Amino acid sequence: MTPFVFSTSAYGYLASRIATHAAWPEGAVQRKAFPDGERYQRIATEVADRDVIIVGGTIDDANTLELYDLATTAVRAGAYRLTLVIPYFGYSTMERAVRSGEAVTAKARARLLSSIPEASRGNQVFLLDLHVATIAHYFEGAIRPVHVYGKPIVMDAARRLGGDGLVLACTDAGRAKWVESLANDMGVQAAFVYKRRLDGATTEVSGVSAQVAGKHVVIYDDMIRTGGSLINAARAYRDAGASAIDAIATHGVLPADSIAKIQATGLFGKVVVTDSHPRAHAQASDFLEVETVAPLLVEHLRENH
Repeated sequence: MTPFVFSTSAYGYLASRIATHAAWPEGAVQRKAFPDGERYQRIATEVADRDVIIVGGTIDDANTLELYDLATTAVRAGAYRLTLVIPYFGYSTMERAVRSGEAVTAKARARLLSSIPEASRGNQVFLLDLHVATIAHYFEGAIRPVHVYGKPIVMDAARRLGGDGLVLACTDAGRAKWVESLANDMGVQAAFVYKRRLDGATTEVSGVSAQVAGKHVVIYDDMIRTGGSLINAARAYRDAGASAIDAIATHGVLPADSIAKIQATGLFGKVVVTDSHPRAHAQASDFLEVETVAPLLVEHLRENH
């Protein structure tokens, strides 16, 4: 059955790319805002007994609730199967509790989305390169989570940037295992930086794990927010003799003037991210290359439809 592709207001660009790549029709949503800030949404396409795909991200609470409301409406309108596509699952800062009494926001939002009424053929949610893989297990009840890995996009971008002799690097030891696995798949050397904590809020780089002198280093991280860790790691690789440095991330969160600050360091030739976050899509430039995740998502969606 050919699905209809809908989106929240922030993700219309990606829904259109998915629909175009898959040759699936886009569904229409009527929206307006009332003077007090309340939001009006109406699914203007008949979805009874049809597969429904809704593309939306938890980039903030308002977008999360917009996704929830739209999905609930689709099921109430008779959707045969409901598929949520969440290219960027936010709340990674609070994906676990460190101190007693802290709200684990990532789990709370997963539970919220799990409470969407079940379509007759079930609900599923596609998640791309989660910051912590266990977040997929926060979803509960009848909804089925599918974790999609962006490895093919990362590998293609790394080869294009660094060639066959690149060193694939990460910002700290926390990503070392993932980057080492990726480097092994590519047949290239892996590297990571050692850090030591100076106080509760400050760290410094104390060493580099591999010989990078004269090498083209491509740093990978799952997301770039302000870019602080990325910049510190790049300085360490430069000081260790790297001949060139580029960066790749699946999610370009990039609040405020983050990408301008990264470019102003002069450390990087290019930064490559995907269009999983609307801010990355909006800031694409010669320096910030934005690759679409639409073909990768369509591949996995077709396998599950």
